[in-house]
Amino acid sequence: MGTALAGPTAGVPQKARRSTGRRLRENLRGYAFVSPWIFSLLVFTAYPMLASFYFAMTDYSVLNPPVWTGLQNFRVMFTKDPLYWKSVYNSAYYALLAVPLQMIVALGLALMLNQRVRGIGVYRTVYYLPSLMPTVAGTLLWMLILNPRHGLLNLGLQAIGLPKLGWLSSATWSKPGLVLMAVWTGSGWIMLIFLAALKEIPESLHEAAMIDGANAWQRFFSVTLPLLTPAIFFNLVMEIIGSFQVFASALIAGGSGQTAGPLNSLLMYMLHLYRYAFRYFDMGYASAMALALFVFLVIITMALVKSSGSWVYYETARR
Repeated sequence: MGTALAGPTAGVPQKARRSTGRRLRENLRGYAFVSPWIFSLLVFTAYPMLASFYFAMTDYSVLNPPVWTGLQNFRVMFTKDPLYWKSVYNSAYYALLAVPLQMIVALGLALMLNQRVRGIGVYRTVYYLPSLMPTVAGTLLWMLILNPRHGLLNLGLQAIGLPKLGWLSSATWSKPGLVLMAVWTGSGWIMLIFLAALKEIPESLHEAAMIDGANAWQRFFSVTLPLLTPAIFFNLVMEIIGSFQVFASALIAGGSGQTAGPLNSLLMYMLHLYRYAFRYFDMGYASAMALALFVFLVIITMALVKSSGSWVYYETARR
């Protein structure tokens, strides 16, 4: 009797050990599969970020070992470098123009491509193709289009009786020209996110609004737009971050001289950082600029996240 009762009890720890060993082997296999990504994250992302935080407090010229200087780089940045504030102004100007325009154009394209018409897949592909073009090729193409003498855009303006503009050769119009490039090349992926969000909106809500007598504009502002706010929020955050990291197009359009565009009108923040890092080899100052940008973008992102509760509508949260 005692042996019969002891048998099942003695088997429980053995089964538990087998189950634990099986889970451990499964976990190890999972870690083995993701180990290349973890290694890449630690070596190529985490370590450079931590090293940059340290170099921001040093005088580091690559060829010589870093010398600790505390906040000296930040004092120079904020008080003695006039081009720093020029780059901040240029990037802020660019962001204030490019982000709203890209969002509006992408949303308009998504609404247009959400229609049920023949060959809609072809149209979606065509409108997304500019996003696949390499930045260098896209910038060179737009430099031809924006040529002040014989560019297609100026010829079009002249054809309708408007004066030609200087575009990239003008300090006034160079940043709007760069914004046009960004709208053309960057609206495609935003459009895809908006299009996916539109597909998630239940058709029954539009039908109910139509029964209540709502017209197309009323249905858009009362049904479609509120349900698109999560996608708008995501695109807004990503676009603001991306707009302050514009580099390649400004480098190519601005030329390789001492000034980036006329009167440094195309001296974007990342281009100014790049010059200190790889032209003047002042890695300490460049790291300080990177840290300042990181802190600024974190503050902007946190402010957007904080404000999202008052304007972003999550349907699942209301259930």
